Amino acid sequence: MKYNFDEIIDRKGTNSIKYDFMIERGMPSDILPLWVADMDFKTAPVITEAIIKAAKHGIYGYSESKKDYFQAVYHWYQSRFGWETKEEWLVKTPGIVYAISTIVRALTKEGDAVLIQQPVYYPFSQSILKNNRKLINNALVYENGSYCIDYADFEEKIKANNVKLFILCSPHNPVGRVWTKEELTRMGDICMKYGVIVVADEIHSDFTYPGHLHTVFASIKEEFQKYSIVCTAPSKTFNLAGLQISNIFIPNKEIRSAVKKEIDRTGYSQLNMMGLISCQAAYEGGASWLDELKAYLKGNLDYVRNFLSEKLPQIKLVEPQGTYLLWLDCRELNLTEEELDDLIINKAKLWLDTGSMFGQDGIGFQRVNIACPRATLKQALLQLEAAIKQHKQ
Repeated sequence: MKYNFDEIIDRKGTNSIKYDFMIERGMPSDILPLWVADMDFKTAPVITEAIIKAAKHGIYGYSESKKDYFQAVYHWYQSRFGWETKEEWLVKTPGIVYAISTIVRALTKEGDAVLIQQPVYYPFSQSILKNNRKLINNALVYENGSYCIDYADFEEKIKANNVKLFILCSPHNPVGRVWTKEELTRMGDICMKYGVIVVADEIHSDFTYPGHLHTVFASIKEEFQKYSIVCTAPSKTFNLAGLQISNIFIPNKEIRSAVKKEIDRTGYSQLNMMGLISCQAAYEGGASWLDELKAYLKGNLDYVRNFLSEKLPQIKLVEPQGTYLLWLDCRELNLTEEELDDLIINKAKLWLDTGSMFGQDGIGFQRVNIACPRATLKQALLQLEAAIKQHKQ
């Protein structure tokens, strides 16, 4: 490998949310964090070089992007997913969560219903509830070790609640599903039938495992394109969350205008210049780094799968098709949610994301971030094994 993903990088003392805010977030100071979705790897060198070049210039004034920025984004999505975007569709925001909250306010009224599929990334529900909208849950169905969609419930919930907006997580965080074109089409057809706008959070689109392909929702049909918003960002892919950049594609002019007006109401204008620089550098020159990273992450996944099978068979891996976040079924431990959290935090000394954060359907599960050096992952699993052995005594 050209890039060293085994390198242990000390992130303490860098104001890292992951490593420097245990006490502030109610956790023991000696805990090993594998929770929030950023990586413990240095980003692609081409990105660092671009940032250093800009830093050496020494002036950090208001900045915008030119056509070469869009060309980099366009080429990435065209070459990797066969999706041809248009420059006028692009609305840049500091992050996808910011974008989703803005979209909720722009396209719905207080009291309107917004549908999600729990267990799902918890800021979705916050974006709905904190904006005084009604949260509707089309719970995913867990059977035979995987998750699927209850289409009858999906349509009934939309019809009964006059749902205005559907926030789609694709690939799905935390359950790791990479929705097939057929699944997306079936959901999309139901949404079009009832006039529901689809907001597709596709931030994990670059992380799919062999045998699984990500389909951009808006690419499936022209009708879907007209009534969907595709949320993308390089932040998960290249570990750039702190630089605050996302690319939101809104083909429908009227919808785009409404969203831009709501952004204007927040007082937000130019993005972080380093975010713009890093995104362009990533999409222009980061492909080889990403390909090696994905191979390394597959090795991490294989390691976890084998470890659980051999040493902790009572914890079931929900086999992921995408993302670097694993969803672990811990229900065979026969612990309450509080007991499971105590085992993970105070006995195993691990900071994971407890399943209930993703909705009531996540109780009994834990989310684990495997985007770390294998030595870190091994240590975490050994701590978990020791804690469970101690618990059984």
